[in-house]
This record gives sequence, structure tokens and C-alpha cells, in this order.
Amino acid sequence: MLDMLEEDPLGQLEKRIGYCFKNRELLRWALTHSSYVNEHKINKGQDYERLEFLGDAVLEMISSAYLYKEYPTMQEGEMTRKRASIVCGGALAICAKEIGLGEFLFLGRGEETTGGREKENIIADCMEALVGAIFLDSGYDAASDFVGRTVLADLEHKELFFDSKTLLQEYAQRESGSNLNYVLVDAQGPDHDREYVMEVRLNGKTLGRGGGKTKKAAAQRAAYEALLALRVQE
Repeated sequence: MLDMLEEDPLGQLEKRIGYCFKNRELLRWALTHSSYVNEHKINKGQDYERLEFLGDAVLEMISSAYLYKEYPTMQEGEMTRKRASIVCGGALAICAKEIGLGEFLFLGRGEETTGGREKENIIADCMEALVGAIFLDSGYDAASDFVGRTVLADLEHKELFFDSKTLLQEYAQRESGSNLNYVLVDAQGPDHDREYVMEVRLNGKTLGRGGGKTKKAAAQRAAYEALLALRVQE
């Protein structure tokens, strides 16, 4: 995929994220999967894992400070829950997809052929590594600015997505005698790369349909689509 981009792919990514690295090696490491390191016999440590570790801590600090400042009356337990939804793997994967991070990854051939650029766990980890890389390159303020423009942007819709099953269950409970259930309606592809399609039904009526690499992800997408449809009807 990198060969298909214009010259200087790292520069292309810098334009997308609105940040230019002083030390480009940090950016390269943040995008390098261990399979690429092993395949090319690069020194261990020049992949995203150590940066991911750092980025996770930096991201938690930035999101904690954001919640503390923006929600002055929110209690500790609610802030903890909200922070968890902001920095969970699924939320970070959405942020990574929004900037097309998967296009720029350095992957080994095996990971490439099994769809590594689209795997949520990989691109979410790289998103954390990117935060860590920016932190090392320019410090907390630069990392905070990046997180604010990506991870903390459009929180309302991200929270709606990740709390969708809970919110839909609460809606169903308000409907007397309601019966909410999730039904697997399709599954395609080989075992290592299967795509599931789930429908969420209320009293037998389909409210939403969604797909994903796991049944859980597909059900979450179905619940989100159902909530969007219900909002339109209100």
C-alpha cells in the first residue's frame, strides 16, 4: 500500500494529522508492526510496541485532564466510565480509520495478506503509538493538541456508538413488554477473516443491521444504526 502513495508517504501522513515530526524515525516506529521488524531483521524495539505503551499513558492523562476541565460537576465514577469509552480500542480504531492510518503501516507479508491494515487491534495500537511518538518529539502540548483534534473530536457520536447497546436496552425497557434480541443473519469469508452481519429486533421488528469482524462488533453496529433510526423518528 505504501508504494501506491505519492513520494514521501510519511509526509503525506504528517499532512493528514496536522503535525510534522522533527525526528521522522519516531513516526516510522509508530507505524511499524513487529511482523515487519522480524521479516526485515530490524533491531527489536524499532516497532510500535514501546511507543504504544507510552502513548497509552499519555492518552489517559490527556483525556483525564480534558474530562476534569470540561465536566466540573461530574463525579469520579462517571469520569472513569467516560474516559474508558474514549480510549478503548474500538474508539481509537475509529479515529485511526478517519485519518487513514492503516494505509501507512509497515507490515510483514503474512500480516499484509490477512488484512492487517484493517484490523482494529493493530490500527488502535498504532494510534496510541502515534500519540507516544508526538509526545517524545515535541512534548505534552503537541500530543494534547493532536488528541484534541482526533480522539476527543465529535465525542457525542463516539459515545453514542460505544454505549449503543446499553442505550438501546434502556429504550427497550421503557417500552412495556418489549423483547430486544440480536440475531445473526449472515456470515461470510474464511475462518481467519470472517465478516458477520447482525440484526437487532424489538418485538420481532428489525430496528438496525450491522456488520463486523466479530459478532460483538456487528451487534454494536446494529444497535448504533437502530439508535440513529430511532432519533430520526423522534
